[in-house]
Amino acid sequence: MFKGKIKGMLLDLSGTLHIDNAVTPRAVEALAKLRNAGITVRFVTNSTKTSDERLYRKLTRLGFTLDRSEIFTSLSAAKQLVVQHSYRPLLLLEDEALEQFRDIDQSLPYTAVVVGLAPSKFDYRHMNEAFGALLDGADLVGIHRAKYYAESEGKLAMGPGGFVAALEYAADKKATMVGKPMKEFYELALRDMGMLGSPETVAMVGDDVLADLGGGAQDLGLVRLLVRTGKYRSGDETKSDVQPDGVFDTFADIVDAVVAA
Repeated sequence: MFKGKIKGMLLDLSGTLHIDNAVTPRAVEALAKLRNAGITVRFVTNSTKTSDERLYRKLTRLGFTLDRSEIFTSLSAAKQLVVQHSYRPLLLLEDEALEQFRDIDQSLPYTAVVVGLAPSKFDYRHMNEAFGALLDGADLVGIHRAKYYAESEGKLAMGPGGFVAALEYAADKKATMVGKPMKEFYELALRDMGMLGSPETVAMVGDDVLADLGGGAQDLGLVRLLVRTGKYRSGDETKSDVQPDGVFDTFADIVDAVVAA
């Protein structure tokens, strides 16, 4: 069905290539098979619990072969936005992710509140501090709206979406979103691949039918492929208006369907 049609692939990471520190079945070998077939690859992830550099080191430690420049994260997109607007941000991020913002002025008064996946910061004190900054005029930036993520095999945990929504509701402000599934985020990766003009030859692969395959992925006309690993739950592909072009048990199964034997 897909053999010979796919020239590039955008790959989600957590839940698709790995779950925490466990690689999904045959994922390392499948990535190598993609590269050997001449298919251009970029990694697009909403992971915000750790810096891009730490994420790169984790992937190589898990056995994946990749270049640092092939990774496009919502965390780096958020930093770009902060720099563009000269924000002094209050960052609701985990300490490992804060490393990426070391060179950013974070002094008072805050002019933006940036919310990523930060379990250790989602308590009343930190949320109320963010609420206060928003009432004082700060803009709200949400790195992504994921409802939940796969914390480990078979175990889901709340994502940042509910906390972004809580701040929007309390402060009566609309968040600017920067990660998947924003169209601009996918365009960054496609442009880097040299394939912005031919999105129909690029597949987006992920475990979240909305956050990975909806929004910009759908608007741009990407081939959208869902995996039954990570946060996937039975019937996800039928629970929304977003309809994937294919559903597979694993990323490796997708590669087998895309790459001619």
